[in-house]
Amino acid sequence: MRTKTGKIVSNSQDKTLIIEVTTSKIHPKYKKSYKVSRKFYAHTPENKKFEIGDEITVYETKPISKTKRWTTEKPNVKK
Repeated sequence: MRTKTGKIVSNSQDKTLIIEVTTSKIHPKYKKSYKVSRKFYAHTPENKKFEIGDEITVYETKPISKTKRWTTEKPNVKK
């Protein structure tokens, strides 16, 4: 199960959060580090529980809608 940690940039949609994940990469030729940001849409059953700027971990799940592939609640894992 994949996880990503990022900051909440929007919570205005119903049961949806937009998470921005920032990672550092190193340029192959110039060896300088730079930041790359990417946004992910996450499902949250408890609406308006999170605020903008909060640090949150999202978990990969089956597709919920056209763009939502992540959820904020931890799924039950059978061992």
